[in-house]
Amino acid sequence: MARYVIDAGTLLHLLDHDLPLDPDHQLVAPNGIRSEALQLLLDDVALGLRDEKSALALHERMTELKIRLLGDRVSRGNAWKIARKSGISIRDAEYLAVTRLQADALVTVDAGLAAQAADVVPVAPVEALLVK
Repeated sequence: MARYVIDAGTLLHLLDHDLPLDPDHQLVAPNGIRSEALQLLLDDVALGLRDEKSALALHERMTELKIRLLGDRVSRGNAWKIARKSGISIRDAEYLAVTRLQADALVTVDAGLAAQAADVVPVAPVEALLVK
């Protein structure tokens, strides 16, 4: 079984496009991923990119997706070290720390996060998550 960390934008991307996830893979993320994804949905509604009904329906689907959530002292401590060393935000560093500690690679649709991660952890394309 491969384990992949996903970020909030990737979570929404997977659900928006109804992508078929490989059941042999495990998704992993920091504790705050669902709140972060909910904020992205709220932002989309405020910008008129989504209507409230579809945003809330996507939120419901998001909460049904099985993701192993981590936020223990060790992962937060590693996030701190990564953030201090590389000058990135704690939010981004948490994804890298969880990847380093618990996963095979980070999967993200965020080009900025992928660039930050490239020298810290392995990065895989979204296709790595999908049924082959």
